[in-house]
Amino acid sequence: MSASITPETLALVPVPAALEVTGGTGFAVTSATTVSGPTDATTAALSAIATRTGVTPVVADGDAALTLAITPGGAPESYRLEAASDSIRIVAADAAGLFYGVQTLAQLLTRTGDGWHVPAVIIDDAPRFAYRGVMLDVARHFHPVATVKAYIDRAASLKFNALHLHLTDDQGWRIELHSRPELTARASGTSVGGDPGGFYTKADYREIVEYAASRHMIVVPEIDMPGHTHAVGLAYPELIEEPVLSDHIHEVVKTYGGELPRNGTPYDGMAVGFSSLKIHSEATYDFVADVFGELAGETPGPYLHLGGDEALGTDPADFAAFVSRASAIIADLGKTPVAWHEAGAAAGLHDETIGQYWGFVTPTDGMDDKARAFVRAGAQLILSPADAIYLDMKPDADSPLGLVWANGPTSVERSYAWEPSDVIGGITDADILGIEAPLWTETVATARDIDQLAFPRIASAAEAGWSPATGAHPERTWESFRARVAGLGPLWARMGVQFDASSEIDWVTE
Repeated sequence: MSASITPETLALVPVPAALEVTGGTGFAVTSATTVSGPTDATTAALSAIATRTGVTPVVADGDAALTLAITPGGAPESYRLEAASDSIRIVAADAAGLFYGVQTLAQLLTRTGDGWHVPAVIIDDAPRFAYRGVMLDVARHFHPVATVKAYIDRAASLKFNALHLHLTDDQGWRIELHSRPELTARASGTSVGGDPGGFYTKADYREIVEYAASRHMIVVPEIDMPGHTHAVGLAYPELIEEPVLSDHIHEVVKTYGGELPRNGTPYDGMAVGFSSLKIHSEATYDFVADVFGELAGETPGPYLHLGGDEALGTDPADFAAFVSRASAIIADLGKTPVAWHEAGAAAGLHDETIGQYWGFVTPTDGMDDKARAFVRAGAQLILSPADAIYLDMKPDADSPLGLVWANGPTSVERSYAWEPSDVIGGITDADILGIEAPLWTETVATARDIDQLAFPRIASAAEAGWSPATGAHPERTWESFRARVAGLGPLWARMGVQFDASSEIDWVTE
């Protein structure tokens, strides 16, 4: 390996904050390479190296060629990686930073001749935003624990640190609660298009939470309300209003098929905005308290997501009253409420509520005003602009998977060409908790479907969340990004990712 290596030739995504190519032969990784450090970090390093190379190094008690260490005092999740011809050292501020340094090491590993090498580099790195999330909708189509864990692995390798699970919607309820057993008994059996449903038992949910934690990810469970609640009515019909069947609902049914929603009958179509909880019934708030109270006890992360989007079947004043009470219930549980940006219109919303913006990169219909309301109250925003990082949008017009409502197909280049601080006027990095790339699953029934839509565009979201702002780093350009992503193809293949080999990328092969 030589100093002719440049940042653009290294398959590093997200791009590190600072990278120096120091030259020299680089470090050769073999089965005789020794590794030392904290147990969790060592285990992660052995797994990452073995996955990438097929080589499993040796754990050492003392001095080792690959040293992993924690030195407190730096920025959260930060790390420094130094690779020379005779050693590699990764030092981090905390366990998460050490884990992310290992993920960078896995990306640096390159086959040279008959062996594997890490180029001679010095990397100093830390995330731009504290929250870097992916969302998986398991309500429109249910996805088993193994699939969720595989998605955690994929996301963690790109330095995401939050998994938002969309657990409930009109099509199904996916989480077991002892306080409300009829939800899974009566409302979990269907998915979009009449496909099978399913739900996570308490043991399943605990397994997901613990697995995510082992990859330094929190789980953010979402119970969507007061809309998107048709499935609740299958279990507790006294809590649900009659569907509001607008012209829009009829048009969606005409376009995508299925039947019009009818209370008491499972819904497997794709229309949204017709259902609502009964806002003026105290039984509704007993339900909210039961659901979030039980979920809070099983979710060690700080956030509970109450939804609040597309409540088109709820009177605006009633919507405001509901999200105000629901957010207060969550806050009283010691958790931070999260809601989609529509809830920003509610004057009584709990002032700690984090807003999640799902509008376009160029806001429309006053969505930016609703998002700014969270910041005016003293909270922050999670940015999920639909026409940039909604991973369920078609990557091109010919894709058999995905939808196109977010300004048509979203190419890889478009998924990269946005800057978080530019989306909502008056909002700066200090107002942004982070970014999140949602994957809704109306057309997504299998693990392969997830891979096909998420990759490679998930890498764009990873870079937006971790790396310095566009214009503040020489490699934060489309041309650099597409070259770096191209080099990740072999690593993704070894990880089992069935990614879309987009024609926008000149993929590297081994």
